Amino acid sequence: MTTVLELNPEHVKAVLKLINEGPYFRHLSMVVTDIGIGYSLVELTIGNEHFNPFGGVHGGVYASVIDTAAYWAAYCDLNEDVGFITVDVKVDLLAPATAGKMITRGRRIKVGKTMCLAEATAFDEADKCLAHGTSKMVVTPGLQTIKGGADFMGFGVLPPKYVVPV
Repeated sequence: MTTVLELNPEHVKAVLKLINEGPYFRHLSMVVTDIGIGYSLVELTIGNEHFNPFGGVHGGVYASVIDTAAYWAAYCDLNEDVGFITVDVKVDLLAPATAGKMITRGRRIKVGKTMCLAEATAFDEADKCLAHGTSKMVVTPGLQTIKGGADFMGFGVLPPKYVVPV
């Protein structure tokens, strides 16, 4: 008989708190609002800090939300002691954004033993598509794990990632 593991909601809650307190996410005012098996949701309220010298959102902001949403869409599929590192991000900027909220939806495409592939699409509040991209990640057993992130942030011990249903 195969034991099926379920994602622990307490782990998800703790991870969201941990990552949203990270220095880069705070710098960009980027918030991961939801993660689960194969998906993620990232929100960013566009502010002055996001603009290039021409008054549009800088391409690096799009790349950051696409990579972030893709990463967290794949996260829940991996064991707790495994991390991954982005090796390639491709972003297509499809429409300008100058104000309001950017909502980015991530979706896992494939999680393998050595590589992961995920995509993300950024929308404005009217559901207009602003950008789309993919992120390729290399699986790193024991490196850049969520435990390592918790240690770096001084967060303490996280609840287990999975629970065995009764």
